[in-house]
Amino acid sequence: MCIYIDTTSFLVYFDFRGITDSIKRELILIVMERLNSNLYLQNCYIMKENERLRKKAQLLNQENQALLSELKQKLSKANNNNSKGKNSATSAIPDLNLGSTSNPNPSQP
Repeated sequence: MCIYIDTTSFLVYFDFRGITDSIKRELILIVMERLNSNLYLQNCYIMKENERLRKKAQLLNQENQALLSELKQKLSKANNNNSKGKNSATSAIPDLNLGSTSNPNPSQP
């Protein structure tokens, strides 16, 4: 009897010559449980990495918002200084959130 398991592609090769049906079923069950455990662990790692990346994206978004607010304040002060005694137009600052598809609060749709 020969069993070969390729865990990267989850392929299982059996050579069941001379093995009874009950033993075949038991072996298949063992292999399937092992593959299921491997898939479960991979899923856990993926979810953990996803959570880490989500938190990082949230922090970057907060940092971007703080920088944008700081930029708006500086430009507003500069425009106020330039417009004293003059009639100048205020510079338009684009809203960086308009084109964003990410949700800063994933618990809300």
